[in-house]
Amino acid sequence: MKFTKMEGLGNDYVYVNCFREKVENPSELAKKISDRHFGIGSDGLILIKPSKTADFTMEMYNADGSQSEMCGNGIRCVGKYVYDYGLTDKTSITVETLAGIKYLDFKLADGKVNMVTVNMGEPVLAPRDVPVSVDEIMKNCTAVNEFSEKNVEADIREAGMIKDCPVKIAGRKWNITCVSMGNPHCVTFINDTDSFPLEEIGPQFETNPIFPNRVNAEFVQIVNRSYAKMRVWERGSGETLACGTGTCASVVAAILNGLTEDEVTVRLLGGELIIKWDRESNNVYMTGPARVVFDGEIQ
Repeated sequence: MKFTKMEGLGNDYVYVNCFREKVENPSELAKKISDRHFGIGSDGLILIKPSKTADFTMEMYNADGSQSEMCGNGIRCVGKYVYDYGLTDKTSITVETLAGIKYLDFKLADGKVNMVTVNMGEPVLAPRDVPVSVDEIMKNCTAVNEFSEKNVEADIREAGMIKDCPVKIAGRKWNITCVSMGNPHCVTFINDTDSFPLEEIGPQFETNPIFPNRVNAEFVQIVNRSYAKMRVWERGSGETLACGTGTCASVVAAILNGLTEDEVTVRLLGGELIIKWDRESNNVYMTGPARVVFDGEIQ
């Protein structure tokens, strides 16, 4: 099987052109090739396939074999692949994902794609659609006896979202804001991302019963109203160097909480993304790089 390894800000995936290759069991394949000691090494597997409703289909699997709806860094690399490898000559394309059809625009340098802007669509805030279990949040509040269950429930009902909501996870109180960008995200604002014990806290967010489908957990430090730093614990992959949908969700959460302007540059471990929430159209736009690491062939 021929493949291409690509990365967006260090968020790396193995890409397979399914116009030419056939993948029988993508979940098992994802686990094998993602292993950084015995496989190719990646955060997961992304298949590029034909689509009946868009120019291409992106089908993605995490390093643990679980299927994911969307990945912002991953889809930028899909855009670079289909242009650079001659599957399209268009500089604006559509890509079908489990989170809906996404719209990509390419910026070229020396005839190849080096920056991609993706219309990530509308942020989803309703708890049942993220999804977040309000019942479990109420149990959480009651169990720790630190917050007023009545006030929390009233706040959620009035806002129609989980915004700045107090919960207790890993033995500590956190204020969370939950957003779906096609996949579920839980955003928490902290004072210092550099010293944050993500390997300890991240897994306890991911598997908390508040989140019925598990969750991607983002921990964000606001530097100023147009710049932030973020670390992310991705469900099924652990800490990654970047997460496009998570960065979008974090900026939406920051704006909802009055912490930033509508366009923010976010520094991740792998580099920077520019995120803009156009509140008039209610679309979130992400701009960032995509890069080929190497091509290869594996049995």
